[in-house]
Amino acid sequence: MAISTKNKVLKEVVWVLTILVGAALYSIGFDLFWKPAALNGGGVSGLSLIIFKATGFASVGIINFLINVPLFVAGRAKLGNRFFIGSCIGMLFSSVTLDLFDRIPVPQMDNIFLPIIYGGIICGLGVGLIVRSNATAGGSDILIRLIKMKRQNASVGTISLCIDTCVILLNAVVFKDIQTALYSGISVFIYSKVFDAVIYSFDFSRVALIISKHHGEIAEVIAEKMQRGVTLLEGEGYYTHEHTKVVMTALPNKQLPELKQLVTGVDPDAFIIIQDSHNILGEGFQKYSKTNL
Repeated sequence: MAISTKNKVLKEVVWVLTILVGAALYSIGFDLFWKPAALNGGGVSGLSLIIFKATGFASVGIINFLINVPLFVAGRAKLGNRFFIGSCIGMLFSSVTLDLFDRIPVPQMDNIFLPIIYGGIICGLGVGLIVRSNATAGGSDILIRLIKMKRQNASVGTISLCIDTCVILLNAVVFKDIQTALYSGISVFIYSKVFDAVIYSFDFSRVALIISKHHGEIAEVIAEKMQRGVTLLEGEGYYTHEHTKVVMTALPNKQLPELKQLVTGVDPDAFIIIQDSHNILGEGFQKYSKTNL
């Protein structure tokens, strides 16, 4: 019981720390790369920057917070309490760090592509970590979640790119600066690709198909020694027309070496097909949620 409670507490601590690190990374990318180069990264932060530059009101962090409040109220009912709590942490910390890192003196960069590339990478990494933790830093991330619930086939990076492009175009119209808008578009494209990579590319699992005359023994060792679900599919050899069973199992990457060892231990001649798989839902993996990306 004590171990279980300790694990739950540790899990929650890691969850909060991931959100904080993600928010800090985004603020670093925004304040140290995008803002000094006059790049607009889109989203609510980009919109806040437009308002600040156009009006001089308060600060980017405060404007960011004020815009986020109604979005949080609108998103809470559909996205759940845990998402709301995590997003509050992300929004508050990002608003604080946006103002904090803005005070750091940044040396002049002669090469515009340095802030374009590094700003996109760092901001994409930061927001990706937050969103992977089932939270947001507020603003457009909440809109992305709500749109994703309606448009399941669209990736979050694509939705983000569309929203950010609208803000960048607004920036171009307000300040009559097409060149900066084009540079911003390149950086936001990089940002969206890193964003997608963080969310989807680190969610690798594997599906194994195993063809063997010893399919019963193989299924048994997988179920008993690896504690993995097994399905026996009907199969037929093309040339021999011999009927057989195909063993199918889903497993995390870390169990792949064990699977190969166990299967070849039963049948060294077993035919093993390993396929990459993403977002496996069900027992032993993640549970489905309406906020799943």
